[in-house]
Amino acid sequence: MHQKSFRLLLMLCTPLLVVGIAALGLQGIASGAGTSTYTVAYEGPLSGGNAQLGLNMKYAVQLAVNQANAGKTFGKLPFKLQFVADDDQGSATQSPTAAQALITNPSVVAVVGPAFSGATKAAEPSFSAADLATVSPSATAPALAQQGWSNFFRVVADDNAQGPADAQYVHKVLKAKKVYAVDDASAYASGLVSAFDSQAKSLGIKVTHQTAPGTTQCQAGTGDVSEYPALASEIKSSGDPVTFYAGYYCDFALLAKQLRTAGYKGKLMSDDGSKDPHYVSEAGAKVANGTYVSCACTQPSASSSFAKQFKVLAGFPVGTYSAEAYDATNAVIDVMKSIGANVTRSAVVQGLKTVKYTGLTKTVQFQSDGNILGSAVYIYKVENGNIVLLGMESALAK
Repeated sequence: MHQKSFRLLLMLCTPLLVVGIAALGLQGIASGAGTSTYTVAYEGPLSGGNAQLGLNMKYAVQLAVNQANAGKTFGKLPFKLQFVADDDQGSATQSPTAAQALITNPSVVAVVGPAFSGATKAAEPSFSAADLATVSPSATAPALAQQGWSNFFRVVADDNAQGPADAQYVHKVLKAKKVYAVDDASAYASGLVSAFDSQAKSLGIKVTHQTAPGTTQCQAGTGDVSEYPALASEIKSSGDPVTFYAGYYCDFALLAKQLRTAGYKGKLMSDDGSKDPHYVSEAGAKVANGTYVSCACTQPSASSSFAKQFKVLAGFPVGTYSAEAYDATNAVIDVMKSIGANVTRSAVVQGLKTVKYTGLTKTVQFQSDGNILGSAVYIYKVENGNIVLLGMESALAK
């Protein structure tokens, strides 16, 4: 064929080819012998100051996909799976771009994530418009389930369960009559600290509340590390016996170091955003020891099969929300298997509304608004440089 004629034919055929691939994509990509391949994606922070929380989840999703492909979890599947991860840095600014990359990938039929509440809030309108299911292992802001997004699900209790539980622990176990509450101005922290403050006040605790925006060093915040010495001095002067921090481990470590440098002797407590060994390493064990951390998540034993396989894949131990991400992924695959060989995005969304999958952490079953059924909150404590599970808050605070 003449070169010019070939180019003309290619130009005429290319648009049809693109349309054909896009149409095929929502039904999977052909993968030999009539078998389709579908992608289960992860979106969360894979770089930046709080990246470890995202990496904890990413490798859990990848492990679940690998095991399903190998027939270890669900037996032989009528399709093949592949995995892709997109980095949103936990940022509401970056999240829409990351989401769009997944939406325009025709083989993606479900997303585990986004991980952070602010990132979820920013990306979810696009995911919803594309009828692409998102199952977050960790985004806990209550408002996320109040927007009418039929594609939104999460496998953890929201801040309306965790914040009041934290206040109950401060009241009944730590026996504090005053508390200094600090939030990092993120969408996640704002909802959590609001629920904490409200419950603490109802219990007769005097609450002093200060917002210290997360720093650019740690996240996509507007704060600067220079804010912490003055804040630490103010907290010390207050005489409050407990400081409650709503936010993520990177900034909490900076504040904790300044508090101890200022001579503050009170107890420190934070939330799941700080439940990571990086809080201990960045604050230093001497500072971190004695810190209480709450989480609507459980920590698998290091000797468990899941933990061992996770470490082989990731190269580091299982961490916060690893098990929840694993359960979220398997719940998605369970739905896909029930659909059969021809999986569509809309069918996955509809299937998740009625799924009942028994996972590592809980039975994954969703309420009509996408919230998980159940509201367990656990308390951890840093002891000898390790984050140790103390037990379920409801039992500890009896």
